[in-house]
Amino acid sequence: MRAALAGLLVLAGCAAAPTPAPVPSTYPVPPQTVRPDERVPSAPTTSDGDTAFTLLGVTTGLDSVFGSHAEWPAKGAFVRIRISVVNTGRGSILLDARRQVLVDDQGGTHQVDEQAMTIRRQPDEIDLGSNVRMEFDVYYDLPRDRTPVTLRVWGGPTLTDLKDDQSTDIPLR
Repeated sequence: MRAALAGLLVLAGCAAAPTPAPVPSTYPVPPQTVRPDERVPSAPTTSDGDTAFTLLGVTTGLDSVFGSHAEWPAKGAFVRIRISVVNTGRGSILLDARRQVLVDDQGGTHQVDEQAMTIRRQPDEIDLGSNVRMEFDVYYDLPRDRTPVTLRVWGGPTLTDLKDDQSTDIPLR
């Protein structure tokens, strides 16, 4: 009898423990609706130094921008690019949001339009802490006969690029 009881206890101990619920592998960030005039590019997340850039949306052909205090007409047509940036490094970086450059289909480069950025109250320099994520728009004024093809990004100084001389190109496909 004791042997049978011991055998039952051994078998009971071999029963599988309940499986814990799987840990989610991504944050449950709610999806955002794409703006009516915007397309979602298919470019993968791209890193420049300790900064990961994800292109969220591209809008072309905007005749003007307006904000709470002004409206500004384009000389050609505005291009708006929605970007998500994440500091993947251990320290903070000073990210110059207005340093990003747009390259067109003829190889021309375009700096951000300062008036559009100010009117739309987009950031200038950002002290981006370790593992901090932020989204913002950058605006460019392109001649109407040009098509944007690449966004050239600078992620901010790092230990291996103290002057932030290196950039990374992201196709706007």
